[in-house]
Amino acid sequence: MTYVLPISFSLNGQVVALEVPVHTLLIDLVRDRLGLKGTKRSCDMEVCGACTMLLDGEPISSCTTLAVDVDQREVTTIEGVTPPVGLSRVQKAFVLHGGLQCGFCTPGFIMAVTALLKATPHPTDEEIRHYLHGNLCRCTGYVKIFETVKSLAAENASEGAP
Repeated sequence: MTYVLPISFSLNGQVVALEVPVHTLLIDLVRDRLGLKGTKRSCDMEVCGACTMLLDGEPISSCTTLAVDVDQREVTTIEGVTPPVGLSRVQKAFVLHGGLQCGFCTPGFIMAVTALLKATPHPTDEEIRHYLHGNLCRCTGYVKIFETVKSLAAENASEGAP
């Protein structure tokens, strides 16, 4: 017998209320039951960052987060940072600066960078490296990803972001 609990949470600004088996992982709930496929599954061990979502604005590994643990909280996926038309400013910067190649890791990086720039609009090189240390990419060598974040931070500085 599977134990099921009711949960209610905000997903990309919309309230979701449903019952889930207590062992359900957040990535499985979002991808398989709610149909949002932008978040990628890769390592299932909280190592690669491909499954990064934001929980109350902070990056988390959805492959190791139980769905019941997001009850009464706010979850944001890559779909939630993508505007209805076009791309977010972080997504545009990844394209403009070549911060992606195959694209598999890109949603996780975009979520991490989105959280970083919200928390620290003008990050130092060390802060960028620290914030992105949990995201792995097999294609880019990280240089272009790092340049992407630096360009966004410089843009923040020129716009007078706090």
